[in-house]
Amino acid sequence: MDNVLQIQNLSKSYGNKEALKDVSFDIPGGKIVGLLGPNGSGKITLIKTIMGLLQDYSGEVIIAGLKPGHEANKYISYLPDVSHIPTWFTVNRAIAFFVDFYEDFNVELTSSMLETMKIPCNKKIKTLSRGMQEKVNLSLVMGRQAKLYVLDEPIGAVDPASREFIIDTILRHFPAGSSILLSTHIIADIEPILDAAIFLKSGQIVICDEAEKIREERNVSLDQLFREVFRNVH
Repeated sequence: MDNVLQIQNLSKSYGNKEALKDVSFDIPGGKIVGLLGPNGSGKITLIKTIMGLLQDYSGEVIIAGLKPGHEANKYISYLPDVSHIPTWFTVNRAIAFFVDFYEDFNVELTSSMLETMKIPCNKKIKTLSRGMQEKVNLSLVMGRQAKLYVLDEPIGAVDPASREFIIDTILRHFPAGSSILLSTHIIADIEPILDAAIFLKSGQIVICDEAEKIREERNVSLDQLFREVFRNVH
């Protein structure tokens, strides 16, 4: 299957500080890949580069055959860790915004997700709980028919009881042949759905392989391995 995302020898510096150092990996279609690392590991810089928000880097980034930018972003559905949707929008207004902005947005699918999650669509987003706001954002992002879904901490702000529901929503609503790059530090909850994992430490990939292969070779869960690799990182 063709790669949805290809990254080759990617490096990025802020002044004298190297945020990414010779990062290379591919994500084939139909895969859910965990981007795992603590704060400061380079995850945000990598995501911003994929999204075309950072230009001055070395190496190559290819999304669905395109370099990062406006055209490539038509194939990416992005869930940032901080929502870019105005909180004074009602949920219905946010849906209308996505309809206007994205040709691949499926209103029926998003409405179905919101109904299942019992989200009141006539309410302003700012009146909803933090967990409900996260569910609204996720429903909007998963409502697009994208090639690549980039999800930055999709379960970071919700209670443990809601995490399983959100993970199930992610699993059931991404199209066949599309892929997900899921950035998180909450490994235990998302580990069961990961096909592969990328461990990023101080801007470098220290582990990158299929999830099952990592577990078999090291005889530990990804969650345990994460704790070992990043034990002394603050």
